[in-house]
Amino acid sequence: MASSSGDSSGTQLQNSGSEENTQMMLVDQRKRKRMQSNRESARRSRMKKQKHLNDLMAQVTQLRKDNNQILTTINVTTQHYLNVEAENSILRAQMMELNHRLDSLNEILNYINTSNGIFENDHHEDLQTSADHSFMNPLNLLYLNQPIMASPDLFQY
Repeated sequence: MASSSGDSSGTQLQNSGSEENTQMMLVDQRKRKRMQSNRESARRSRMKKQKHLNDLMAQVTQLRKDNNQILTTINVTTQHYLNVEAENSILRAQMMELNHRLDSLNEILNYINTSNGIFENDHHEDLQTSADHSFMNPLNLLYLNQPIMASPDLFQY
């Protein structure tokens, strides 16, 4: 019996050793499976990060393109504004010159109208002859009829 009990304890040791081996193999298999899962997860994470980086680079490129387009539009609009401003300055100067001429012509007309009453009451023929040689004669007023000269060079901003 002693030998049988020794045999049974030896069998138990073998069984427990093989169970330990099986358990160790299961642990190793789980470790390998977890490592493989971690590798896959890290690969997916790297791919996601790379995709995000590519998306950001594409966004930067698009924003730079939009920015250049906006700057071009601003430059064109600024140039147009400066051209309109120069034209407005010329038109203002011409308006002032025309207003001045209109005022002068109105003064001349008022003077002629008030002088005509004097001419009719007094010696009309004598005064008419002298009026032909005076500055009141429209033919002698040609020097007043000069073109309006204004250019952008006259106005410096």
